[in-house]
Amino acid sequence: MPNLQQSMTTIRNLLNMTFFRVLLFILLGIVMYFSMYSNVKPEKLDLSLFSVAEQTIRSPITIEDKASTERKRKEAENNVKDIYVVKKEIAQNRVDLVTSIFGSVSEVNDEVKEELEEKKKDASNEADNTEAPNSSAPSPEDKVTMVKEKLTDDVTREVSDSVFLALLQAKEGELSIAKDLTVTAINKIMNNEIPAEQVENAKKQVEEELKFTSLNSDLKKAAIELGRYAIYQNQFYDPAATEELRQQTVESVEPVKILQGQIIVEENQLISRDIYRQLELVGLLDSVTSIQPFIGLTLIIVIVLSALYYYFHELNVQRELKQSYLLLFSLIFILSILLMKVISLFQYADYSEIGYIYPAAMGAMLIKILIDEKLAMYYTIIMAITGSIIFNEGVTGTFQLTSAIYILCSGLASILFLSKQNHRSKILQAGLFVSAVNILVIFSMLFLRNGHYDTIEYGFYFIIALISGISSAVLAIGLLPYFEAGFGILSTMRLIELSNPNHPLLRKILTESPGTYHHSVMVANLSESACEAIGANGLLARVGCYYHDIGKTKRPQFFIENQVNIENPHDRLPPQTSKNIIIAHASDGAEMLRKHKMPKEIVDIAEQHHGTTLLKYFYYKAKQNGLEVKEEDYRYPGPKPQSKESAVIGIADSVEAAVRSMAHPTTEQIEELVKKIIADRLQDGQLNECDLTLKELETVSHSFCETLNGIFHSRIEYPEMTKQKVKQA
Repeated sequence: MPNLQQSMTTIRNLLNMTFFRVLLFILLGIVMYFSMYSNVKPEKLDLSLFSVAEQTIRSPITIEDKASTERKRKEAENNVKDIYVVKKEIAQNRVDLVTSIFGSVSEVNDEVKEELEEKKKDASNEADNTEAPNSSAPSPEDKVTMVKEKLTDDVTREVSDSVFLALLQAKEGELSIAKDLTVTAINKIMNNEIPAEQVENAKKQVEEELKFTSLNSDLKKAAIELGRYAIYQNQFYDPAATEELRQQTVESVEPVKILQGQIIVEENQLISRDIYRQLELVGLLDSVTSIQPFIGLTLIIVIVLSALYYYFHELNVQRELKQSYLLLFSLIFILSILLMKVISLFQYADYSEIGYIYPAAMGAMLIKILIDEKLAMYYTIIMAITGSIIFNEGVTGTFQLTSAIYILCSGLASILFLSKQNHRSKILQAGLFVSAVNILVIFSMLFLRNGHYDTIEYGFYFIIALISGISSAVLAIGLLPYFEAGFGILSTMRLIELSNPNHPLLRKILTESPGTYHHSVMVANLSESACEAIGANGLLARVGCYYHDIGKTKRPQFFIENQVNIENPHDRLPPQTSKNIIIAHASDGAEMLRKHKMPKEIVDIAEQHHGTTLLKYFYYKAKQNGLEVKEEDYRYPGPKPQSKESAVIGIADSVEAAVRSMAHPTTEQIEELVKKIIADRLQDGQLNECDLTLKELETVSHSFCETLNGIFHSRIEYPEMTKQKVKQA
């Protein structure tokens, strides 16, 4: 163990230099890099087209399959039907056209009639013969010609003369009925959609509509022919709307992506051309290894370690302690990563969920107990990131989110439980608490997957979660003593162990100098309450008080608290000799504590609790004896208190001794004495090297007074007991 501590001291000294600190962080980066290297290394497969896959292959990345996307878009475009629009105005135009034909016929009949009446009237005026000559009336063919002249060439070309002839020969009432029936039938049919291929069917429909009318044979034929002529295509292809719809459809097609972790080919499946193309697309067939995953891994490590370096750089503790913390953290960090990597190797032996057995809370517990809660949380976050890569179940380059959540919750649960439970016996309880949290986290993730698991699988998850929590506690308990001893770290648990009255040094004080032991306990009560009041380490102050006067056991009878029923030896000694004996107890105590490998903080308290104060009694005694003395010769060698705990203990030591020397101290006397002692320490410069503020000193004074008033309270005198004691005497 001495060799180990010597080695640690050498390493800590090296870490004081920036070069070696950076070198340590580079070492941590190398460990992280190579532990995750195989998990981010792109997998290269020796596969050929139309061969059979020997294993299930998943995609290492998420990438767009552009060929499939283009094919999907082409299919979507081809599935878009042409857009046709119905032009309603065509129906009205065709109705108007037929109406105009009937109107032209009516006009011709009216013109002929008027012309005949006029000729008849002229003839009656010129001759006595009242009968109009028949030769003057237009022939049917002439009437047809007259009708055609009123219509367009298209109409006259498409409509036969027989239609015009039948219409011209019809009576006015019949013609009107024929017009209404024809227009109605045309309007009814044309209000429906009539694409080009349905025009003939529409013509037949209008023919059927007019076939069963009450018109005479010739007029019915004419109406049918006009109806067929009037039926026209009213639905037309719209190229602009069709193209717009196709464009919208193509744009709405989502890109086809091969997702990270997606199965490309199942075991024993034939590798088709499309599968082979996908394997090539995701880079599993590339002969040249991509460096992007390694760059990404390096960047993650640099970010993590940079933040860690900044944390230790800004850590507000003594330089030696900071280097101890850095070295301790590095060892726990490396141990955790190596353990994680070893467990991850079992994933390739058909134990894909074995990562849950990793003792994720072990490192968090050790760092929380030995160093700091904030650093323990940061460590847990780093482990969650690292675990998400190491436990990625063979999915190259991906983060396993479930592992990250599991490690994060497990570590934080242990930190939360130990926040106010720093006793060594509580570590196992913390492990059980972590196991419960692990079980809840695992089952919550299983239920979120909505998978179907049997009882055996649930039992498996339950057992590995339980093992993870308990093994974390067991490993923490097992490693804790080695870290404490190797690094000389004074943890809360170590302090509690040192406060055990069965400790050899405490038993030595109790048996060899019981007065000193009682004095130490009283000082401990004062110091602990005062340190807790100002936010210092109350437990350290209490334990430090137990050992601060261990040096008095070397010559216990020379200290007044141990002089029971004996003469004070200092009465026969010169002041200089007495001074040397009294002053020596601080250095003797520090030496004894170092010999017993006690923590540095305890040794410092024993060495610093008197600082460089003046041994006033023997100094003034020497002056009264007429000796030429220097004040420096009657001062303790120091050093002055360097910490709040040492300063408070020094004040409490003087206060307790002074109050004990008073017969019946009152509250006012105690308060006055405490303030006087604190003022003397300030004026003497004994508190110049610690970071106690005036406000904290006021708090310390108030705490001392409260504690002392509780100890030296007035008691009731019992007369009967007093008389009985006198008689017995």
